[in-house]
Amino acid sequence: MALLRPALVFAAAFSVLCGLAYPLSVTGIGLVAFPRQARGSLLVREGRLRGSELIGQHTEDPGYFWGRLSATQDAEGRPLPTNAANSSGSNLAPSHPELRKHAERRIAALRQADPSNTSTVPADLVTASASGLDPHISPAAAAYQVPRVARVRHLDPEKLRTLVRAHTRDRTLGFIGEPCVNVLELNLALESMR
Repeated sequence: MALLRPALVFAAAFSVLCGLAYPLSVTGIGLVAFPRQARGSLLVREGRLRGSELIGQHTEDPGYFWGRLSATQDAEGRPLPTNAANSSGSNLAPSHPELRKHAERRIAALRQADPSNTSTVPADLVTASASGLDPHISPAAAAYQVPRVARVRHLDPEKLRTLVRAHTRDRTLGFIGEPCVNVLELNLALESMR
């Protein structure tokens, strides 16, 4: 009994400290120091929420740039592209035949949307990221899609290439990661083109 009271006091104290005080203080610091990021890096256009720059959005509309594949699912385990409530990779080995099927279906969809494009399809357009929610593609993946988007939207391909370059982010701190393009931001900029 003599040991029970200190154990309960420590459990209660650490529950309050770690379960309440710490999360509230970190959230408060985040809201003050990084208000936009702490609120989800939301993209609002013309007063309408269009998404988060941190979460990919699925589209197969040929008039838009397509993002990476998503391995996310709904609560019942059915495929649901870019389900932020259930993010995960496929957990399939690189040699698993199911991964090959997903890639082949995506290649077929890309070829069907732009039959005249015989270039090699960039790998990031036919694979999912670890989270299944990656909002970025490589500049090569964006460049691959320029002819299709230009044709469907009746735009000058060079104007689209300029738009892609304008939305290409360099490596973090100049040496971490690879250059990338945020697909949602690019598509929102595309919508404002005339």
